[in-house]
Amino acid sequence: MKMNYFVFGTNDMATSVGFYDALFAGSGINKIHAEGRMTLWAGPDFMFALAEPFDGQPATNGNGTMVGFNLDSASEVDRLYAKALSSGGVDEGEPKERSGRYSAYVRDLDRNKICFFE
Repeated sequence: MKMNYFVFGTNDMATSVGFYDALFAGSGINKIHAEGRMTLWAGPDFMFALAEPFDGQPATNGNGTMVGFNLDSASEVDRLYAKALSSGGVDEGEPKERSGRYSAYVRDLDRNKICFFE
C-alpha cells in the first residue's frame, strides 16, 4: 500500500496556490487541476491538494498533522526549505540530520506543517 494523496485546507486559495507553485517549481510535481474549491498537483507517486473546506468553516491546521516530501538529496531539502521560507513559510526546524535522515520542517501560509527529507 502507498499513499495516494494528501490535502491541506486553506483560507486563501490564490495566495496558497502561489506558495505551492513556487515550492514545487522544477521538482516534477505539476499542477493538474485548479477549479472550484480545490487545486491539485501530481508527482510520479502521489498527489497533493489544497482545498477550501467543504463545510464552509475556516480551514485550520491540525496539531500533529504533517505531510512529508521524500526528496532525492540533502541539497534538494536545503533548496525547498529555503524556497518555502522565501515564499512566506515559517521555520519549524532547520535542515540537519535527524534519526538518520537529513530533514527540515516548515509551516505554509495556513500554518500546515511540512517535512522535507532525503
